[in-house]
This record gives sequence, structure tokens and C-alpha cells, in this order.
Amino acid sequence: MSLLQHSHTRHLSTACIASFVSIAALSLSVNALASSHREAPFITQSPKVDATDFYLFNSYEPGREQYVTLIANYVPLQDSYGGPNYFTMDQNAVYEIHIDNDGDAIEDLTYRFRFNNELAAEGEGVALAIGDQMVAVPLKAVGPVSADDKSAANFGESYTLSVIQGQRRSGNIAGVTDSVSGTESFAKPLDYIGEKTFGSTDAYGNYVSSLTNSGNAYHNVTLPNCTESAGRVFVGQRKESFAVNLGRTFDLINLDPINTADNVANDDLADKNITTIALEIHKNCLTGAGNGVIGAWTTASKPQVSVLNPDASFETPEVTGGAWTQLSRLGNPLVNEVVIGLKDKNRFNSSEPKDDGQFAAYVTNPTLPAIINILFNGNNELSGESIAPTNLPRGDLVAAFLTGVEGVTQMSTVTPSEMLRLNTGIVATQRESQSNLGVAAGDLAGFPNGRRPGDDVVDLALRAVMGAFCHGINVDLNADGNVGEDDNLLLCGDTPEASRSAAPVGTVPFRDGAPQNANQFMNAFPYLNNPLPGSSN
Repeated sequence: MSLLQHSHTRHLSTACIASFVSIAALSLSVNALASSHREAPFITQSPKVDATDFYLFNSYEPGREQYVTLIANYVPLQDSYGGPNYFTMDQNAVYEIHIDNDGDAIEDLTYRFRFNNELAAEGEGVALAIGDQMVAVPLKAVGPVSADDKSAANFGESYTLSVIQGQRRSGNIAGVTDSVSGTESFAKPLDYIGEKTFGSTDAYGNYVSSLTNSGNAYHNVTLPNCTESAGRVFVGQRKESFAVNLGRTFDLINLDPINTADNVANDDLADKNITTIALEIHKNCLTGAGNGVIGAWTTASKPQVSVLNPDASFETPEVTGGAWTQLSRLGNPLVNEVVIGLKDKNRFNSSEPKDDGQFAAYVTNPTLPAIINILFNGNNELSGESIAPTNLPRGDLVAAFLTGVEGVTQMSTVTPSEMLRLNTGIVATQRESQSNLGVAAGDLAGFPNGRRPGDDVVDLALRAVMGAFCHGINVDLNADGNVGEDDNLLLCGDTPEASRSAAPVGTVPFRDGAPQNANQFMNAFPYLNNPLPGSSN
């Protein structure tokens, strides 16, 4: 049920928040300040399994209103010119998207991707006649590659997709198939090496589409145990979808967070690419027997043991074995960067939502507002004894990010845990009408009700952590005929007045100056834009 339909949705009472905070001995944190790029010490050594962003939203492509889109981006900070090997996925890893649809913080569905890298010419690679010798070439393409002629490609990457019902390591597993041919292997396009190899961006898009059964970028697929219309899947390189003033943000917020205007020059990721895994699935195949709210997150895992091959080949530079071991985890953006303490960042990446009690203090008593207070208290716009919210422990953050908000993003069973939550009953806002500030600006189909590519989660997170949800939003939640300060999603005190007082700068428009909005992206699945070319022609 949408929040608009539920116009008399109850506020979370102080007692309710207190109970959530006591439960939050099982909980984790809120997001803030930068996307999940190189967010923990150990993951920096394994960029192929480093998740950068995770999106979960009701599809807003016209005609796809009954579908949910899930996007997991991996391999951060790709320079488009990064040849000669560019950016493949790890064929010894599993990349997974997990769905909890009953609120117990344990996955009910897992969508598992596995990759395979292959040389052309039946694994031997393209060779050229050099004198009386046939010699293998060093490049991934020996000439132009197009939708009509792929013979010059010296390398190919493919993947399989499986659905696991129940727990990811012990549930029932079944393969996803091409809805036309019935095959279980799907082609992943080569990275956009450059315009001489692939032609213009449109030509590269045509090449990508030529590898699918749809005539578009995606494959139409048949999902096991899903009787609704065919799903869609896309895997391939895309332009980086996240925008952030990255260098200045982590240099002790070396910018004016109030008066800095949005400008693409502030986006340090504007010239980067990423690798995208995207699914579009009918919502009835995701919600199960729950109340229509789902939680989701993405992980990447590798075998526990890896031994370097002293006689390395293209296929086996290493030998792996042992149990799958999780290296990367991402639900809400930005959690591990600026909320989880440095000593626990590797632990968080290897953990599961059901065990989030070990990280409770990072959300109930977050350090980021204190850091912002140290850095900026005393500015002309931000003056006073303290600008950090005083409602400790932070029940507003517990409800918004760990338990869901009652009547909006809360599941039928409440288990505090860090994941991205989506109410599949809230109608998607069409691209041209979306607010990049999501729920905080009255757009109930946006973050933190899921996350869309155009949601400016940096600005939103800065505002949320400084108490934005302690103030009213631009929706008449209490049905009194007035839209304004008493329309609280969450209360940070016994009354709306006390709630506002607890967050003295909760209405300040904090920002990082990097623009993020829906119009920067396509209006159809997989939504993210074609990658940047390695060079122009």
C-alpha cells in the first residue's frame, strides 16, 4: 500500500522508537557521503569483487509498472582508457543479489551470477602469420568490432544466472534460461575499448544489442518458479552512475556544504565507468507471502583458499578451493565508508544482515554528525553550541534504515538489519517528475524507499544524518489539510516541536555540489548509460 493511500499512517511514537533502539542491539547504520568505492582496507586488494552501488526501485519505464529493477555495480573507478586488458569480472567468484521478503534478515531468494572468460579460436586466441610462424596477438581485438562483424574480437566473456530459493548456500538452485533459445549462457559485451574499435556510442550500443535476444541491451529470460512475464537481465560496462565530490569530501569535507552549487565539475567520477549487473523481475515473484515490502543487498564471494599457479596460464593463473567466503556487501549506500569504524570495515564486508547486532553503536550513536559539528560549528549559517542532533540514541536513523518506517518500508516482521528496503505497492514516479531528494522532498517512490539512479544520496545522507527526518516533509501525512512542519515521517521527541528542536540544522540544505538527477539516465531498463569510450576517433 502506498503512503499516499495510507494518509493516516501513524507516526512512530517515542515508545516505539525506544523499543526499536533496544532491539537495535541487533542493528546497523545509516549511509553517508560517498558511494561504496574502495570502502574497506581489504577490498582494495580485490577490485573485481568490490561492489560500488546498489539500486532497488519500482520500474518507471513506461509499460513496466508491475516490475522491480535491481542493479548492482562492481569494479570501481574504471578509467575508460584502461587497456589492454580492461575490466573483466572474476570467474572464480560468485556475484549475488539477495531478497528478504518476510523480515527475518535472512535471504529468501538469491540471484547468483558466475562468469567465464574465453579466448577466440577455441581457446587458442587469434594468431597472425609472422614469417613462417603463427603467433598469438597481444590485444583483445585485432580490428573493428561491430553488430554485424565480431570476427576481430580476440576475447569473449559470458555468464550464467541461477535462482536459489531459501538460504544462499543450502537452498534449492535452478538455472535461468534465455526465453527464446532456452540456453543458460549469456554473452557479456566487451568493454568500450574506443571509437576506432567500436565506432560511436550509438554503434557500441548496437553492438551490445546484437548479443541479446531482445534487440535491446538486455536479454529476455525465463525465471524458474516465476509464472509472470519474462524477466530481463543485463551485464556489461556502463558509465559510472554515481556522482560525488569525492576528493573534497574525504579531505575533511573540504567544501562549503551549504553554498556550493551543483556543477558537473564537482563530480570526480564523471570520467569513470563501472560494470553493471541488472535484473528486472515482476514484483509478484519477489514479494512472496510478505506484505509487499522487500529488503535487498548484493554480495560477492570467492573460495576460501587461493593458490598461485607457478606455471600460470590464461585459464588458470590461480587454483581455488574451499567454502565460499564473502568479501563484499552492499545494501544502503555509504555505510562502510563513513559509518562503520575503521577497525570493523573488513568485518562488515564479510557479515550478513542477520548478524548486524555487532555493529549497533555505529547507528544509535553515529560519529559522522559529531565530525560535521567539529568541522563546521561556528560558521555564519551554522552557529550554536552544537549542530549535531541530540536525540541519542538515534531512533530516527534506526527506523529509517534498519527497521523500515511503519506503514511505508517496514516488513510484516521487524528484524533490525542493514539492507535497502522497497515498498512494491508505492507507484513509481515517472522520470520527468522525480525529485532527486526522494522522500525528503515528498517523492515517496525515492530513497530511502529503495534507491533510484537519480536519487542524490550524498545530499540526502548528509541531511538525514543531521536530522532531516526529525522535521516535516512535503506530504500531508497527518491529513490535516496542511503540508508542512508537523508532517513527520519520524519523531525525534515526544512532540513535533521537540522533534524539530532535537535537530537544529535538520532543514539546512547540505550538499556536496555534484549533480545527480533522473534526467542524467535513460528512461528504460537497464537505465544506466552506455560507457565512455577509451578514446575518440
